[in-house]
Amino acid sequence: MSNSDSRKRTLALAVRVTPEEADAIREKARDAGATVSEFLRACALGRKTRNTVDSQVINELRRLGGLQKHLFLEGGGANSYEHAAILIEIKKAVARIAT
Repeated sequence: MSNSDSRKRTLALAVRVTPEEADAIREKARDAGATVSEFLRACALGRKTRNTVDSQVINELRRLGGLQKHLFLEGGGANSYEHAAILIEIKKAVARIAT
């Protein structure tokens, strides 16, 4: 965001929340890599927020999938059904998170 964008924002809105709600909002904003104001603005205006935690989980699942594939290839196809089932589940998990 440029300085000219922040200068345009001169109004403040007050929202009453419980302490638990405030904690949850702060956590979600932190996960999205945004300030609370940026996060709430994006949510209220229907904009997508990027979730850095989701990106980290997807990267880890992909890494695990690569390791699983390596184990399959090193094993010469032994337990191929089990390896395939695990790879399918990893792929499904990535698809669920990515959408």
